[in-house]
Amino acid sequence: MPFPCSRRVRMAAGDAEVAQQQIDEIEALSSIYGEDWCVVDEDEKIYCIKINDCLDQPKWTLCLQVILPPGYPTAEPPIYQLNAPWLRGQDYMELANSLEEIYIQNLGESILYLWVEKIREVLIEKAQSSDPEPNIKKTSEEVDEDGGDDFDLDFQPIHEDPIKMLNYITSESQEVDEELPPIHHGNPITDRRSTFQAHLAPVVTPRQVKRVLEKLYENKKIASATHNIHAYRIYCEDKQTFLQDCEDDGETAAGGRLLHLMQILNVHNVLVVVSRWYGGILLGPDRFKHINNCARNVLVEYNYVPSVEESSKQTGKNKKTRKDNKKRTEH
Repeated sequence: MPFPCSRRVRMAAGDAEVAQQQIDEIEALSSIYGEDWCVVDEDEKIYCIKINDCLDQPKWTLCLQVILPPGYPTAEPPIYQLNAPWLRGQDYMELANSLEEIYIQNLGESILYLWVEKIREVLIEKAQSSDPEPNIKKTSEEVDEDGGDDFDLDFQPIHEDPIKMLNYITSESQEVDEELPPIHHGNPITDRRSTFQAHLAPVVTPRQVKRVLEKLYENKKIASATHNIHAYRIYCEDKQTFLQDCEDDGETAAGGRLLHLMQILNVHNVLVVVSRWYGGILLGPDRFKHINNCARNVLVEYNYVPSVEESSKQTGKNKKTRKDNKKRTEH
């Protein structure tokens, strides 16, 4: 049964109102933050805000990347990513929890300004505390000459032991003997002597993430890779939020891009690791394409996301169903 005309008008008016709220908020934030506000993709509503501790020579900097879904702010939260080379483990979880609390306390309202200022408050506290300044250095073999990487924004990840990083969220008191999840390996991609290969494992706890990484590093070939980029997303049923993190392992911004892909694909409870063996020839931006293609291929192969063909078939079925329903309602 089709919606009454008056209801369709109300729905359309509601959609227009939500769209206008987004436009108003974006214009306001652009005005407030000036050059620190960056439009990544206007069509997909992807934006970055560079935030620092307000000092003349900032010590602490973070990039908040957000995607505004069609239902934001009335019905859906922004999809967000926190990018900073020093933001790991407990620090990441605490800040993410703070943002979630702000969203819950302000349901249905525009919250990006509140998020930005909360992050700035945390950075100011770190600058005023005895926390050592972040040790920021470039470690990737490749640096894009144009410097136009939207994920970069003047800071680079630190090359740290990814298993050591997970110790922040899997302390000894929490460690329990959990079964090692099955690990799957995707087909490698080779370009100009560089080889990329993705590995995938189902995970439901950070401890499992750590165990999988430890197991992968037992493989001498994987351990010898120039970079082992990883990202994971674990859905917490009780809080209805995601526990997620990523690691560049020296390949500048690759971990954030991989996690961003997993967010767009909306995959749950999975760890993806992409190994890259550098062949001595610079690939430029193509390296990110290969990393994400490897990851997507293995996610499709193990049924975490539908293949392009299946998505097209489903879209066709949905169109046919809508067309048939329309015909029935016309008679």
